[in-house]
Amino acid sequence: MPELSCIIITLNEEEWIPRILESLHNQTFKDFEIIVADANSKDKTREIVKKSGCKLTDGGIWSVGRNNGAKIAVGKYLLFLDADCELPKNFLEINLKEFKKSNVGTGTTGVKPISDKFFDLIFFKMYDYFSKVMQYFSPHCCGASIFATKEVFDKIGGFDEGICFAENHEFTKRAKRYGFRILPIPIYTSVRRLDKIGRMKFVAQYIYTGLYRIFYKEIRDDVIKYEKDL
Repeated sequence: MPELSCIIITLNEEEWIPRILESLHNQTFKDFEIIVADANSKDKTREIVKKSGCKLTDGGIWSVGRNNGAKIAVGKYLLFLDADCELPKNFLEINLKEFKKSNVGTGTTGVKPISDKFFDLIFFKMYDYFSKVMQYFSPHCCGASIFATKEVFDKIGGFDEGICFAENHEFTKRAKRYGFRILPIPIYTSVRRLDKIGRMKFVAQYIYTGLYRIFYKEIRDDVIKYEKDL
């Protein structure tokens, strides 16, 4: 029985899913399974996943996909990943070791962009700094890289499927009483959403929704016209 279950949510990810699967297969740590929760992709995503030998289950919006993946996970530890990411070879080995040693219920990592644009590099550095400061007050889990023990995940009921934006942060907020840790090895993620909607609009959306959540409530309706892709 694998110690770790890696759960990837997908929707039409034929371009990216081979890259993240390759980076997982190249890990120095090997005691893990890969589960893909797919939201009815119309491209070759499911075909690629089946050929790779990973577990495949039905997905949906972010929370639904993650919860469905966790339902069939057998690992004591869970790692939730976005499909458009790449993991350094020692990502699992070092981060899981630190996560276990910290004896916390949830954790996340830093995030680096798969981009050499100056704006992207600065924006992601600022996000990492913000996350490090906020971990002591209101922890933020990057949606691309969420560690959790299966025990704590089950105790808090997983992700809230009624939330349509920032469900990863709400999950961390409920789990923080069991402890939280930012782990040392960052994950690399695409900047496709920044390319698609524009960088300034992307930043404005995150500032607006962050303030909305702090001063009003969790986002359970279309407060912003955010892309529903994964």
